[in-house]
Amino acid sequence: MYLYPSNESIMKIVIAIDSLKGCLSSSAIADAAEEGIRNVIPGCEVVKVPIADGGEGTVEALTEATRGSIITIPVHNPLMQPIRASYGITGDSRTAIIEMSAASGLALIPPKAGNIMHTTTYGTGEMIADAIQRGCHNFIIGVGGSATNDAGVGMMQALGFRFTDQSGNEIEKGGKSLSSIQRIDTRNQLPQLQECTFHIATDVTNTFYGPQGAARIFGPQKGGSETQIEELDKGMKHLATLIRQTFGKEIDNLAGAGAGGGMGGGCVGFLQASISPGIDLVMDYLHFSETVKGADLVITGEGKIDRQTLFGKVPVGIAGVAAAQNIPVIAITGQVDVDQELKQAGISAIFPIHPSPVSLEEAMQPVYAVRNIKRTMEQICQTLLILVKK
Repeated sequence: MYLYPSNESIMKIVIAIDSLKGCLSSSAIADAAEEGIRNVIPGCEVVKVPIADGGEGTVEALTEATRGSIITIPVHNPLMQPIRASYGITGDSRTAIIEMSAASGLALIPPKAGNIMHTTTYGTGEMIADAIQRGCHNFIIGVGGSATNDAGVGMMQALGFRFTDQSGNEIEKGGKSLSSIQRIDTRNQLPQLQECTFHIATDVTNTFYGPQGAARIFGPQKGGSETQIEELDKGMKHLATLIRQTFGKEIDNLAGAGAGGGMGGGCVGFLQASISPGIDLVMDYLHFSETVKGADLVITGEGKIDRQTLFGKVPVGIAGVAAAQNIPVIAITGQVDVDQELKQAGISAIFPIHPSPVSLEEAMQPVYAVRNIKRTMEQICQTLLILVKK
């Protein structure tokens, strides 16, 4: 793929760069990149697309891209303590974008051994319920960064489901109670749920339970001991059987079912949700393949580009769409660990934005990052002009 625009004044460049976590949003990066481009090619058509991969930054990116709004409400954190959390509603008021980490995230509670047995996704359910009351019928839910392993049971309790034990009593919240569930009662669920569609965004392919399941793979980083992980895994297997018997949904070996402490599988079982790689879901929603039509170049990137970028991250997702239209892709990043596979994935070149060694503290300063993004884009564009004039 080569860049041969016939006239620099009508060159079209699309910018779709993931946020630099803790530093700059996707839109702020795009603004800085646009300034760098216009400093060198004033007449260039620049199209900015706020982008994310279903993780942190997805709410902000999709809300801004659709001229929507951010909603902040009181909810409960993973240990049922009151907090405030935000989610997005798209500009057409039909779709809610929710990151479960906003209400059910690991960063919301102090690290403590055994927390995983008690943490609940109830707060995520409260956000869904609020969005439904505001008229949303379509949901995009990013399931990264959770503190939970309750398979979405807490979320469904907030939406009116009852999970009862052998004596008919409602179970306690948290993963510790999964094995106790004997019946799922949907009679008091929010009636609007029947009209809603749910799309789960994740780059995780883990199964619901088993050696590659939610508890065994992610439980230890959430503070679970070996004994607790074993108990949780048995609970997940039990719940999968109950979901199959109650709803006819087979989630045992479903890729991505283990995402978010089993939230992926729970959403499929309880809400008939679909699971997709986050970047694919976001690009489809934003009609990205239409946006890049006729572009001479696509600029993408993320905070660190390495082999992990291959697995559902923004740059490779963007490159795949661009490659289908024979459009070259250049990536910018804070840190790069080059792998030949990235070139095979369609990324023509990778530019680190830092001109010299720098501490992480300084690299994370927004003013510093903006200055270096603009400078890097200016250098890229100067190179493009050399090619155009040849």
